[in-house]
Amino acid sequence: MVLSGTIEPTIKHRQLPSCREPPAALTCGSETLRIEFCKETLMPQQLAFFTSIVFSFIAWSIVTARYIWPELRLRPRAEALRPLLVLHSFRFVGLAFLVPGVVSADLPAAFSHAAAYGDFIAAILAVLALLWLPRRAGVGIAWIFNLWGSADLLNAFYQASHAGLVPGQLGAAYFLPTFVVPLLFITHGLAFWILVQHENGSVIRENPRPA
Repeated sequence: MVLSGTIEPTIKHRQLPSCREPPAALTCGSETLRIEFCKETLMPQQLAFFTSIVFSFIAWSIVTARYIWPELRLRPRAEALRPLLVLHSFRFVGLAFLVPGVVSADLPAAFSHAAAYGDFIAAILAVLALLWLPRRAGVGIAWIFNLWGSADLLNAFYQASHAGLVPGQLGAAYFLPTFVVPLLFITHGLAFWILVQHENGSVIRENPRPA
């Protein structure tokens, strides 16, 4: 009976994604053991997480340079923006950060709320810009969307760092920051470039006509 009573809490604690509550066997020992447990638990997670983000940026940059930008660079402004806005209209998937079971119950609320609602607003702005393009109001909304969407992604990373988010707490949503977010960052950059170039009247023309 004593044996089963000591093993069960240990198993439960080992399933936790963070090191805030290490196994009972370690909490009875020295603080050094607890620190070592935290390092062994978090270091592989953090390394895998940030490596995935870096490789995702590299892969999406190659895809963008080879396939996306060559298709957009010669289009009129509205036509070049539309595919990017369609992509970002799917950012409602960020609401998954609010769903227990998809993400861990101990996912920091400061991160989950900022990421979920920020993405949802970005999706709404993207749809509104799509509906109003190519009118001047659509271009204005596209600017607002691009500024908000970029700030939202940066804020999500800040909130994650400030709240001490552990990658395992993301659950099934782990693939949003490691696979989707790098593409969103890159396409925000493309949208800024398209908007600025058209405003300055250089490189890309609004309505190219054959000579």
